[in-house]
Amino acid sequence: MDFEDYLDKKGTELILAKGEHLFRQGDRDSDLYYIRRGILKAYYLTEEGREQVKSLVGEGTIMGSLTAAYSGGMNSFSLVTLEDATLVRFAFADMRTLARENPDVSERMTELLFSLAMKKERREYEFLCLSAEERYRLFCERSPELVERVTQQDIALYLGVTPVALSRIKKRINS
Repeated sequence: MDFEDYLDKKGTELILAKGEHLFRQGDRDSDLYYIRRGILKAYYLTEEGREQVKSLVGEGTIMGSLTAAYSGGMNSFSLVTLEDATLVRFAFADMRTLARENPDVSERMTELLFSLAMKKERREYEFLCLSAEERYRLFCERSPELVERVTQQDIALYLGVTPVALSRIKKRINS
């Protein structure tokens, strides 16, 4: 059974409207979600109630809290739709069992985990070593579809700047 077969047989399709949460920070949700259509925002809320955007993800992405899925802990972040979305929910535990039995699924899972690790490493480097303008340029190069579909507020939070600072960056780039 390949990954698509697994989703069709074991997954549950969810259709969510813009602004609906799949889970919130502090919840327990050990499932993962495959995004068929739409964009989602993963974000943290600080103790002061400030939002920090962890990631913006679109079609073809698998999302979920590995802390909750793998170790049974609480979700460290919230996951919300930024536009109407179609997702497939599937149990992480079932996927692990299938991966033990099926080399193709095991390989896909390994690739996903390495991809996630590399994405996190790249994001860490960018925050520590690049300017906000350089981060914005890279975001536009890597995710042009998100630039058009995500609000300036959410892009700014993802880049770690204010919307006003992002507006200035965009003005400098377009001059």
